[in-house]
Amino acid sequence: MSKKQYDVIVVGAGPVGLTAGLALQNKGISCAVIEAKAKDEPRPGSRAIFIHNATMKLLEQTSAGLGFRLARNGVIWPIKRTLYKGKEIYVRNYGVTDNTDSEKLPHFSSLHQHEIEKYIYEACEQAGVDFVWENPVDQLSISDDGVNITTATGDEYSANYVIGADGARSIVRKEAGLQFEGPRTKDTFLVLDLEEDENDPLPIERVFHYKHPAMGGRNVLKVPFKGGWRVDLQLFEEDDVDAYTCEEGVKQWLPKVMDEKYNDRIKWVSSYQFHQVVANNFTDESHRVLLAGEAAHLFAPFGARGLNSGVPDALIAIQGIEKALAADSEEARRKAIADAAKERRIAAKWNRDASTTALKHIQGESEEMNMKRDLAASLVSVVPRLGRWLDEGPYGPKFGPPELTTKY
Repeated sequence: MSKKQYDVIVVGAGPVGLTAGLALQNKGISCAVIEAKAKDEPRPGSRAIFIHNATMKLLEQTSAGLGFRLARNGVIWPIKRTLYKGKEIYVRNYGVTDNTDSEKLPHFSSLHQHEIEKYIYEACEQAGVDFVWENPVDQLSISDDGVNITTATGDEYSANYVIGADGARSIVRKEAGLQFEGPRTKDTFLVLDLEEDENDPLPIERVFHYKHPAMGGRNVLKVPFKGGWRVDLQLFEEDDVDAYTCEEGVKQWLPKVMDEKYNDRIKWVSSYQFHQVVANNFTDESHRVLLAGEAAHLFAPFGARGLNSGVPDALIAIQGIEKALAADSEEARRKAIADAAKERRIAAKWNRDASTTALKHIQGESEEMNMKRDLAASLVSVVPRLGRWLDEGPYGPKFGPPELTTKY
């Protein structure tokens, strides 16, 4: 069997891998995307439902029309609301948020990752990206000259570079000799996806409850996305997770936070203790592999930092590979890859710290933070900006990471 050769092989066909394949193809760099699962096989677990403006801009630059397609097929909630022990302490009404005819990308779009992947894949198909489905990568042989890949079916591929976008259990990360560093959260969070009642939908509002009175003081977040709702429930350390996640358990607590009709519209229930980890390096010793997305980092979801950092991971990796392919010396080649890896690791560590800040804000483990929240809630009527602080706290800082080496 002949070995197939490419400039770049992308491992993983989630949104990050799809973005990488699309960008490479549109730049005229020979590439293939290898995916372990079948083309239409559903991915288990809770997935992303929120795309930042910056991500849509990057995707629009990658493939004209893609950013706007994601914007117009998602929803933009006009109202966000925060309550503390059942009392409303902050509300913001953005007014009309219909983006159907807008020539400007909105500040976000909310749609399920299944839909996000569908639209990026359609752009890949149109561009002619080469996909290899149902063929798990088994082994990487990495040298200073390139990478040889062997799949579980015995197929062989060679490439100058590999982008590992194969998720949390990344075989690329393992084969490159890289590993995650960082803690795992103690608290358990329950994540629930619901299908919307299209004939009688709820108002499109993002609602966060600190210490929801009907849920025994547990925090509850409700986020609308196109065609559905995401409900996040923070569990206490002493809670029986199975009692909350089993079908009977969900149907007992869900009507306390949503209309009872959603008991018949449950699409997915999962529980997590989130990892807060970043790879010890985003490239290997030979500077032939670059990690992106969940192969490179795992964050708690507060602030929607996963997919939204994975897309720039992929695009900065490709910028580095472009420079490396054009380099006139081994030193310049290695530097191009090292710079890309360094930049995205800086960003990943910042995002981990930001999501850790958000976790500390909502977990309730710190007496000092509990006191600050209680005091802020009691003073909202006198100092309204404290309401905004409480509203934004669960998402972490908004400003970007420092020391970026490449602008995009």
